[in-house]
Amino acid sequence: MAMSDWREDAACLDQDPELFFPISEVGLGAEQVKRAKAVCATCPVQQRCLDHALQQGLNHGVFGGATPQERRLMPAEARRRAG
Repeated sequence: MAMSDWREDAACLDQDPELFFPISEVGLGAEQVKRAKAVCATCPVQQRCLDHALQQGLNHGVFGGATPQERRLMPAEARRRAG
């Protein structure tokens, strides 16, 4: 039996993907980031999503409840744990 992909359990699966890719983190973009993070906060695979973004070096989008800037500011230990 094949192991299921963790993404199949993601809270964002039925959301508009554009919600997680705001143009900026200020103005209207800040509200969009807030809404995306609210979805992430309810997600059963939030940590796996964040780990994936860190492993892949994703520089755009909200993943695991963190913006690209927040991921860049994470301690090296978190990035190593993800890898």
